[in-house]
Amino acid sequence: MCHYDVEEIHAQIRHNVKLLREMKGKSQLEMALAIGHSSAAFYAKAELGIQRKKFNVEHLVKLRMF
Repeated sequence: MCHYDVEEIHAQIRHNVKLLREMKGKSQLEMALAIGHSSAAFYAKAELGIQRKKFNVEHLVKLRMF
């Protein structure tokens, strides 16, 4: 059985989401609105990996389509 470090996977997701945002030239607020949040607070915390905020699969799908 393979062992995956969940925190390492979340760190990679955060990194990829930030790169996607920067490549698209979007603000954290624009990305937050795209995933259904009304402010950038959740998005910023999820991108930084603080206060146990994480992107879920639904967020990632919405960001991919944005």
